[in-house]
Amino acid sequence: MTINDPIADMLTRVRNAAMAGHALTAMPNSKLKVEIARILKDEGFLESFEVVEGEQAAQKTLRLKIKYVGERREKRPVISGLERVSKPGRRVYTRKQDIPWVLSGIGVAILSTPKGVMTGARARQLGVGGEILCKVW
Repeated sequence: MTINDPIADMLTRVRNAAMAGHALTAMPNSKLKVEIARILKDEGFLESFEVVEGEQAAQKTLRLKIKYVGERREKRPVISGLERVSKPGRRVYTRKQDIPWVLSGIGVAILSTPKGVMTGARARQLGVGGEILCKVW
């Protein structure tokens, strides 16, 4: 099966797993997905992530462990929303002074910049703009 937008596929898998209450979700691996997972873990949206060797030597799998808060019956996912901003059909770029705030700083905007994939706050510190990949809150 061919996936036209692997980032949107990743976000959809995370959203669906969180809403269904699953502890883990898996997807095909890529460097960009690993960087997004690293940012989500550093910002406290994921418990952990790992790259696992697949059955075939060429294909690796990215496995994410979703973070929840609350006790067993009142368990809620930390991620309450994910939104893909820049899409293959419509790329969205921003300058350093126009980097969006997500829910007044509660959420995180993930950008692809010339200095790598980073959060909007880090891009503001470094003074770089780039492509807005997604927003997470």
